[in-house]
Order: sequence, then C-alpha cells, then structure tokens
Amino acid sequence: RGLGDVYKRQTMLFDNLEWLTTAEAAYYLRKSKDAIRQMVCRGQLRARKFHRRLYFRKVELDHALDTSFY
Repeated sequence: RGLGDVYKRQTMLFDNLEWLTTAEAAYYLRKSKDAIRQMVCRGQLRARKFHRRLYFRKVELDHALDTSFY
C-alpha cells in the first residue's frame, strides 16, 4: 500500500462527516488539540459547544485550509 491509499482512506473517513470533534479537527488539520484550542481562542476557528464539548464544521475547516491563515 502506498501513500495514495492512506490518503484515500483518510479522505473517505471525513467525507461523510459534517461536524468534527476537537480531536478529529486536529487530525484533519494536522495540528495538536492544544493548537486547535488556541486557534479558537484567537478567533481563527469557530467552534460550537454541545454538552461541554467543542465541535467544528468540516466546511469551515476546509475554508481554513484553503485560506491558509496559519
């Protein structure tokens, strides 16, 4: 299996998700969970709280990747 296979599986994992947890968002953006939390505090990412957990819209994470603000 090559790197392309790994990328395909990772892409498929996130394709059907609209909302991601902090851990999933960190994995998706290839950042640490602490880095994600700092980005939220700085206003670089928008998070929603539900049952004391932060959730992120995948569309907004994609936008953050496209604009490459970090």
